[in-house]
Amino acid sequence: MVTPLRRGPRRAGPEPGAEQPPAPPVPAAGQEEIRRQNLGAVLRYVHVHGPTSRAELTSRLGLNRSTIRALAADLSAAGLVSEDVPTSGRRAGRPSLVVSPRSERVYANALSIEPARLRAARVGLGGRILDLREAPRPRGMSPAEAVTELAALVRRMGTGGGDDPPAGDARGADGGDTLCAGGAVAVADTTRDDDGTLHVGGADDALAAALGAELGAGFVAGDMADIAALAEHTRGVAAGINDLVYLHGDTGVSAGIVTGGRLVTGHGGASGKVGHMVVNPGGRGCGCGSRGCWETEVGTQALLRRAGAPAGTSPIAVLRAAAMGDAVAREALRAVADWLGFGVANLVNVFNPDIVVFGGTLREVYAGGARTVRRRLDTMALPASREHLHLRAGALGPDAALIGAAELAFGALLSDPLNGTAAAHPGPRDAGLR
Repeated sequence: MVTPLRRGPRRAGPEPGAEQPPAPPVPAAGQEEIRRQNLGAVLRYVHVHGPTSRAELTSRLGLNRSTIRALAADLSAAGLVSEDVPTSGRRAGRPSLVVSPRSERVYANALSIEPARLRAARVGLGGRILDLREAPRPRGMSPAEAVTELAALVRRMGTGGGDDPPAGDARGADGGDTLCAGGAVAVADTTRDDDGTLHVGGADDALAAALGAELGAGFVAGDMADIAALAEHTRGVAAGINDLVYLHGDTGVSAGIVTGGRLVTGHGGASGKVGHMVVNPGGRGCGCGSRGCWETEVGTQALLRRAGAPAGTSPIAVLRAAAMGDAVAREALRAVADWLGFGVANLVNVFNPDIVVFGGTLREVYAGGARTVRRRLDTMALPASREHLHLRAGALGPDAALIGAAELAFGALLSDPLNGTAAAHPGPRDAGLR
């Protein structure tokens, strides 16, 4: 039974149509906060959407023309954006200036610690990768031990191969003023010893602090699946979708889960270890000590084992063989894709996302076995969870973690454009998910 709304007594006040008393003035502190938020909204819009006319900013952000003009002028004076006359689309009257992020001047250092390699990218405001370096990661190298090599990669960026100024230096390789908004590192959460034992760990504050001390700039750290989910949510195939599951495969399988526009990180940021969801209790032993974990059926090792591939074979080679019609490789892909759909069905029944995005090695598995994944999903997932669901390969490919790390690093600047580089950097829970 619906309880009717009870109206209280009418309060005394001016009659309809009567002259209203003037609103009290907004305190100066409140005006400054509104200005800060508006500056952030303008900068974030051009950062995500690219060059945008003042007229479009006025329409999209719901601010008046004079406010947009003043905000763009402030951001331009700070060296964060440029304002230019449009070069095409002639129209009568005065053209609306185009506001663009200054990608070459304002950048972040984005790092990734992957199972077999280390990577560093200089990513400009607007999400463009300006420089990219990588080095092998020896087996057994811990994230803490990777700090020195990562710092060396950062120092080589932007110079064509030589040493670069420290990350916090305000002068770039071209001699012009540049601004580093900070840095972030994405860490693969699983490593494997030679005997097959798995170590499930990931990023921590100590790693971020060590990188910050080495490079002289603020750093934040996060698990690779979480950060790649942020990238796909901001710039990739899940842009604008606030309920998503991103599945990342490499040595193990992990997930970045976004619900209601917020990243689910769990206690200590250690959620998303979906590879250790038991799907086959009588199945193979897992390096984590359990048996029948999902990653024993869908991970890289499962694909190679089913294909009978010799040690050292790339999973991409098996997938290519399947595409060329090799019967053994095709059966291996079918079996792995079937188990992939099995686990996805469980996840969508729990989280009911609008989209599931496949990244890392799972991106290629899904691309080759999409029909098998969907068929299994249709037999197991609840209708309410599957009827609206989209399955997609990640749009950002192997660069998703670097692009997501840059989004983390830009978080403080986008929240407070005129003071953001001096502010503390937000963690993965808050940055970029709005």
